[in-house]
Amino acid sequence: MADPELILKMVGVTKVFGSGDKAVTALDDVSLEARVGEVVLVMGPSGSGKTTLLTIAGALLTPTRGSVWLCGTNLSNMSAGRLASIRREKVGFIYQSFNLLEALTALENVRLVTSARTPNGAMSGDRAREMLDILGLGRRLHALPRHLSDGEKQRVAIARALAKNPALMLADEPTANLDAKRGHEVTELLRRKALEMDKAVIIVSHDYRIRDVADHVVWLEDGRLRSEP
Repeated sequence: MADPELILKMVGVTKVFGSGDKAVTALDDVSLEARVGEVVLVMGPSGSGKTTLLTIAGALLTPTRGSVWLCGTNLSNMSAGRLASIRREKVGFIYQSFNLLEALTALENVRLVTSARTPNGAMSGDRAREMLDILGLGRRLHALPRHLSDGEKQRVAIARALAKNPALMLADEPTANLDAKRGHEVTELLRRKALEMDKAVIIVSHDYRIRDVADHVVWLEDGRLRSEP
């Protein structure tokens, strides 16, 4: 894969869980690309394979068949340690369930990723504060997750992923716990960062309100990808 603009390339990806009569095909011959500065929106009903697609794109899960390229690197046959390194350096995840550590403040949750990439503690703290300020959480830096609303928790999760400065951002229903105004602000922010910082963003969502933010919209149903209906 020689194209430097191509962040993610999935070719003929199939994922089967189980075997024999109990085999379930979550993805069926899926091919997808995401380039620098692009936002790709994947829509579809529950159980269509959207989360499986994200976990394979983010090197958390290996396909049964097909290949995945990330920043020019073929992920096939990589060791678990090497895949973990790829995830740490190249991928930022935004989960619908937030995945925040309950014992840490909003600032500390974001600093977990910035300190891993920036040895200087002050610099990592500045980066974490900057991302939280951008997402309207400047006054909630020292709040624990149990004292945050679901919308605030989601914004902390987004700040954490952005602070990591990855090449590929993967967002699983990032607006699910946000009102329409804040949801649109968040997706616009993801789009702006994709352009400003040479990222690719893949969003899976049921939220039709954010379609105008995407460069490409595709539909996933019964594990198969097609143009939006």
